[in-house]
Amino acid sequence: MSTPGTPTVGVLALQGDVREHLAALTAAGTRPRPVRRPEELAGVDGLVIPGGESTTISKLAVAFGLMEPLRARVRAGLPVYGTCAGMIMVADKILDGREDQETVGGVDMIVRRNAFGRQNESFEAAVDMAGVEGGPVEGVFIRAPWVESVGARAEVLATYAGHAVAVRQGRVLATSFHPELTGDHRVHALFAAMVRAARGDDAGRIAHDR
Repeated sequence: MSTPGTPTVGVLALQGDVREHLAALTAAGTRPRPVRRPEELAGVDGLVIPGGESTTISKLAVAFGLMEPLRARVRAGLPVYGTCAGMIMVADKILDGREDQETVGGVDMIVRRNAFGRQNESFEAAVDMAGVEGGPVEGVFIRAPWVESVGARAEVLATYAGHAVAVRQGRVLATSFHPELTGDHRVHALFAAMVRAARGDDAGRIAHDR
């Protein structure tokens, strides 16, 4: 763990839009760094699992020896934010995945892969998201999943076209869409507040765990 001060937030850097998350986390007032190895994971106060290809991220996490350390840290209360493929990675159950596909888990939800369509059906839409002030966020949906259902412990923060697209359970946040691609850093600021709350920082107490 990092010492008191600016929280260190890792971005799982196995595949996907890592650079964009690093920039958004910097703008949100954290100290970001890529995470590829278990020892790098051990030094962060929070973690972003980026968009990309969920099956590839899953396979690489296993290959790099990260899957079990990730699960252990989530169980221990590490704040995690998953976008798109990252949402799939933090789901306890997925639909339309490969038979050998593994997830980290952490959110009691069922997520359907590629539910909003293929790459050429990508779109942007305004999304009202609980916990984010200042009006809707611009959601970029790229081969995006949606949430089929949530358990009692999970809270739906946003819906689009009748489907849940943002969910939180305790210290784990997930969105179907990519706020890191828009220049609007409010969702990352929400996650940064969650990280600070987990550390007990005064600046993060607005985001106490539910």
